[in-house]
Order: sequence, then C-alpha cells, then structure tokens
Amino acid sequence: MDRLGDIRLFVEAAHAGSISAAGRRLGLTPAAASARLAKLEAALATRLFERTTRQLRLTDEGRLYLRHATQALQALDDAQTALQAGRNVVSGKIRIATTSDFGRNLLIGWLDEFNARHPDVTFALSLADSVSNLLQDDIDIAIRFGTPREDSSLVARRLASNRRVLVASPEYLARRGSPATPADLARFDCLVLTIASGPLNEWRFVRGAQTRTYTVPLESSRETNDGAVTRVWALDGYGIVLKSLWDIDADLRAGRLQVVLPEWRYAADSPITALFHRNRYRPPRVGALLAFLIEQFERTERNWADLPTIGTGAGAAAAPAGAGSPEGL
Repeated sequence: MDRLGDIRLFVEAAHAGSISAAGRRLGLTPAAASARLAKLEAALATRLFERTTRQLRLTDEGRLYLRHATQALQALDDAQTALQAGRNVVSGKIRIATTSDFGRNLLIGWLDEFNARHPDVTFALSLADSVSNLLQDDIDIAIRFGTPREDSSLVARRLASNRRVLVASPEYLARRGSPATPADLARFDCLVLTIASGPLNEWRFVRGAQTRTYTVPLESSRETNDGAVTRVWALDGYGIVLKSLWDIDADLRAGRLQVVLPEWRYAADSPITALFHRNRYRPPRVGALLAFLIEQFERTERNWADLPTIGTGAGAAAAPAGAGSPEGL
C-alpha cells in the first residue's frame, strides 16, 4: 500500500508539475513528498523526473511509467467504485478519441446530452484524423470511420454505416454549375484529404450496374490532412469534396452545403466502429456511453430521410467485403 501511495504521488506530481503541489493534495509536506518520490525512484532504479529549481520535468522513463501508472490507478479506482456502489453506477472520466469533423459537429453535442443524463461523468476528448493507438494512449473508447485493422488486443463494435456523398456550397454551384456524371468532375475544383497512407483522391461511384472512378488531379487541387479543413473549404466555396453524412448533417439541413451527383453512390461505405482494449476492465460509464451512442446513431440515421436530397444510389452495389473506409472523411 505504501508503494501505491508513492505511485499516486508520482502521478499527481507529473500532472501538477510540482512535487510540493502534489504533496499538498495528498496531505504531505514538501519534504515528505520529495522523500517518497526519491524512494520510488530508488525502488525502480530509474530517475523519473529531471529536477531544477524552477521546473519539474519527466524523463523518457518517467513518461513511460506515467502512462502505465495512470492506467493501473484508474483500473483500481474503477474496481473500488464497482465494489462499493454496484456495477450500475455511472461516474468518472471517459477518455474518447475520434475524428476532427465528427467530434466537433456531432459528438460534442451528444456528450452534452449524455451529461444531462449522467452528471457525474466527465470527458477527455481527443480529436485527430489519424488512428489512435489505444494501447499507448490512455483512451477508453475510440470511434473510427472504416473497417479496423486486425488487432488481437482490441475489440471492435459496429455503431453505424458510413454513407458518404459529394457536396459543395450553393454559391460554388451557382457560379460553376453542377456535374452530371463522375467524368464531369474534371471541370470542377475538388478538395482532397490526405492521410498517413497517402491522398484519398480516387473516388469510385456506382449507379445501378454502372461503376465509374474519378481520380482527382493533385497538382490542381487543395489538399489537407485535416477533415475539418476540407469541410471549411467547401463551405467557403473552394470546390467539391467527399464527406461523410455524419460530418455534414447540420450543413445539409441548413442549406450551407448541397449534394452533388445524388444519383451516384460512393462505392466503399464501410462502418463506423467503437474500439476498446480487449483486456482492460470496462467500467459502467463506458458501457453506458456505448449504449447511448448506438441510440444516437440510430436516431440520426432515421432522420436522414428528411435531409435535402442525398440520393438513394438506386441499385448501387454493396462495397466489397472488407473494403476499408479512410479516416476523417
């Protein structure tokens, strides 16, 4: 138990950037807190902090130990909560990672609704279009767009389909007209998202038995590695972009964006998934959030019938089995 107290002191000091401040939070004098951290470093045979008169900075070993210590303490706290109050208590912090556009445009509003039901829950929200490493990052749940890579350490739960459409601002379409077929896109400005594996500039569409592919020329197109930026560029009238309906639902309803080529359906719509650590205890708050998210996804999909024309893609072929969907669209 002494070692556990030393570990809590270490985590507090790392977060506060001060041994004295961490000691005060735990009822220790500065001298006692320093002595206990020195004892922990001696037991680990590792220096965890670089100390100066003005700054307390983690060493590389300290950063590694902090990540695992934080997870271990959280697991112990979760176990104690479950034992003392029962498994149905929904409280504590949930650490969530998702894509930038979805996080800003839908998820933050949903989290507000969840908080109205469960006021004792708090959130740490990480937004990035790259795939989060749940094993290295202190993440409870990652919401990703696309078929997840095989990973024996993770569990994937399907949340919803991921319908994507071409959109542009009404001002851009009034100025340039609208394409009638995918081949007509060559006459228009297109906006491209680039991810770690490269630019997502090959767009494949189906209509009935027809399949058409358009490759956006990168030399004449705007590119970014941030899905939120492609949306802003489209809103500002810089061209046509391929976006997930989850990211632009509100824009379509408000008339800020309009669907282009509504009779052609993007051919690789794959699911939105929630990813979890396979071997980590999943506290009641995470299970409650998962159930809530499924409810929100289902409700929003039902409401898409009321959206301005998004097209049915009648007769569109299903995406090939295992077809991936890139992040951040």
